[in-house]
Amino acid sequence: MRASAFVYPWDVNGDPEAPARIAGLGVEQVTLAAAYHSTRALTPRHPRQRVVTAEYAAVLYPPGDRWAGRGLRPYPAGRWAPGNAYGEAAEALAAAGLEVHTWVVLAHNSRMGAEHPDTSVVNAYGDRYPWAPCIAQPGTRAYLTDLAAEAAVRPGARGTELESLGWYGLQHLHAHDKTAGVPLGEAGQYLMSLCFCPSCRSGYGERGLDADALAQAVRRALEPLWRGTADDTGWPTVEKLLGEDTAAATRAWRDTTARTLQEEAVAAVRAAAPRGFRVLLHADPVSYHCGANAGVDPAHILSVADGVVVPCTGGTALLAPFAAEARQGTVLAANLTVVTGMGGSPGTLAADAARARAEGATELRLYHAGLASDEDLAAVRAGLAAR
Repeated sequence: MRASAFVYPWDVNGDPEAPARIAGLGVEQVTLAAAYHSTRALTPRHPRQRVVTAEYAAVLYPPGDRWAGRGLRPYPAGRWAPGNAYGEAAEALAAAGLEVHTWVVLAHNSRMGAEHPDTSVVNAYGDRYPWAPCIAQPGTRAYLTDLAAEAAVRPGARGTELESLGWYGLQHLHAHDKTAGVPLGEAGQYLMSLCFCPSCRSGYGERGLDADALAQAVRRALEPLWRGTADDTGWPTVEKLLGEDTAAATRAWRDTTARTLQEEAVAAVRAAAPRGFRVLLHADPVSYHCGANAGVDPAHILSVADGVVVPCTGGTALLAPFAAEARQGTVLAANLTVVTGMGGSPGTLAADAARARAEGATELRLYHAGLASDEDLAAVRAGLAAR
């Protein structure tokens, strides 16, 4: 199976040995960040640095003229990825014989939420999630669609992988996070992720729901979860707590909003891309799930995009719904974490790859070539050699 490693530009720029080292893993491709959220990352082999702090969500190339005069626009990266950091890294990786695809993070942007708070998801209690732009808002949708097209189609790129192209909710890797005191399962996460911004309130109204009454119902439904007196079994619990008809109406609004945004963004990428350019989404086969791996309907998304990247660290169960809808040429990429310190298992890569192939995977994604230790990378080389 074809394999690609995730890479940041700062893993490569300033380290002349990085491209050959990544190619030496046995991967045919790199998925290189072109637009990324804020993060703090190790660079364990870089000759000049060990920690990179990306202070805010940014594009890692100079943004284009399309953003002139617009309120919502991407920011260029600061000192952690100056100038055309993406382009510099892409050229070096391509010179090492690697096919370069872009990695584009979309609806996950804390700076947008801080500077434009009205763009954020608002929960039933009125709390804003600044990391989560509401994808129902027209201005946000226009921003995300244009960002997808610009960041995906960089010079020399052969394809793209779009992350967070859907709803983002409560669950979020956040500095000094203190939200785990009450464990919320899938139902709790869904209820806490329902948005009540003006656009979503109107959307609920179009489906026969009164937004004020719905917010009250959501708060009431969450009370047993806060007390720890309700079993959270996922969607059946949402239906039980909200009522089947109300639950279905909220999901219909959110599913339609996400589906149409995905259609628009992929169409924008295709319009800007050369012939043969591949468009994949980081995806979860349960449409009401939120986060970096957008919840999707497998049949729908595989009719829109060329394939999906599916989280498979810890198991391959999420591949099956996509495999059931795959057609000839569909890309099903199993995403495996190969950083031991982040819960990965590089030592079992060969077995994990074989299991993913048996479940329908056609390719591998390895997270992450820049973050892994030397020992982890040695295990990756051995695992890929055994494919």
